[in-house]
Amino acid sequence: MALKNKDLISIHDLSVGEVALILDVAAKLKRMQKAGIPQRYLEGKTLAMLFSKASTRTRTSFEVGFYQLGGHPIYLSDHDSQLGRGEPVRDTARVLSRYVDGIMIRTFSHESVKELAKYASVPVINGLTDLLHPCQALTDMFTMMEHLQVIKGRKFVYIGDGNNMTHSLMFACAKCGVNMVACCPDSHLPDKEIVRQAQEDAKLTGCSIVVESNPQKAVGRADVIYTDTWASMGQEAEHAKRVKELQNYQVNSGLLALAREECIVMHCLPAYRGEEITDEVIEGSHSVVFDEAENRLHVQKAIMALLMSSQKL
Repeated sequence: MALKNKDLISIHDLSVGEVALILDVAAKLKRMQKAGIPQRYLEGKTLAMLFSKASTRTRTSFEVGFYQLGGHPIYLSDHDSQLGRGEPVRDTARVLSRYVDGIMIRTFSHESVKELAKYASVPVINGLTDLLHPCQALTDMFTMMEHLQVIKGRKFVYIGDGNNMTHSLMFACAKCGVNMVACCPDSHLPDKEIVRQAQEDAKLTGCSIVVESNPQKAVGRADVIYTDTWASMGQEAEHAKRVKELQNYQVNSGLLALAREECIVMHCLPAYRGEEITDEVIEGSHSVVFDEAENRLHVQKAIMALLMSSQKL
């Protein structure tokens, strides 16, 4: 179950116990942070942060988190590294491995992250690809635990585009025993192979992963309603088309009324108010969106410490 020196590319690659360990360590580190107790588990270590996509939460939470763990993060955009000029990923992986203790990458191509991990000799963390967003989905499970305490057996409903968030949430719910409904129109369904893999994972924890197209049917008795932007980074040219195709998948007060009274609403941000979610809902009493955003810091600190620290956590 030890995670030291491993990569975190997909939640599908983690065992049920490893996911539980990450969430437990995140809770410990958050308590320590709130109490003002130092958490210098990565003293003297360095993290290379490779960014092909702009970022607010990913960059800030990883950079601040690694600093709080006692280490030194280095930010490298495509403009700051030779990757942006066409250097092979395998070469960058081997060079950086001679300098740093870990690599975090936020990029478009999932294959690039897999190649980076193959050739790097230090842990690689997937900060986001067009296929998966594992750190966010683990954060979402942690946020659920904070607000709902017991999450096994709960009903989690994702509404909207079948994208990288949908995929990672399927894997996370499966590993945590959470029943997930991915509610997407037929034109925006999640990847069939990922659905199949998540359903296989779900057998280990006795939960269900299903795909549904009717939002009103999907949210009945939901404990969590989750949504994401309809046009992710790199899809801006499709924005108008996507709004038209997804307009019936908005999380609004009418949809929320069909869920459990104590239902919480989540969004990985950035949110486009008036599109995938209304201002009333994201600012309302059911929203835990900004707790969720904060928790990126604590969960990613747990991931980095578990992958790179020699100290007992």
